[in-house]
Amino acid sequence: MKLPDTCVWIEALAGTPTGQRYYDVLQRTDTLIVPTLVQYELRRWCLRAIGAGMAEDIADKAIAAMRASRVLVLDEGIALYAAELAHQHRLATADALIYATALREKAELITCDAHFEGLLGVNYQPKALA
Repeated sequence: MKLPDTCVWIEALAGTPTGQRYYDVLQRTDTLIVPTLVQYELRRWCLRAIGAGMAEDIADKAIAAMRASRVLVLDEGIALYAAELAHQHRLATADALIYATALREKAELITCDAHFEGLLGVNYQPKALA
């Protein structure tokens, strides 16, 4: 199983060179885990981007793809585990919650966010240069 971080979804939706390398992963919805926090972050980004001229149907397609995946709701176990991980690795709250979800589910965290670089179970690739 794979857990694409919010930045992966955003880069893919924006059609950046970084996002293009994740298209294949994101199309395999049966292998993806999506925390509700990632849904929140992506929807929030989409609402801002729509205001900047992004087509609303693209945003809706992204959320639909997420719904076709295994969506995980934040629970007490993840929250408490995330607090430990945030302290141990100096992660921001959202990053710690996403990382805790990936670890608990034994999923590979796919990301281009440097905050995760070097962490166990993380497939980090820096953003591609334009």
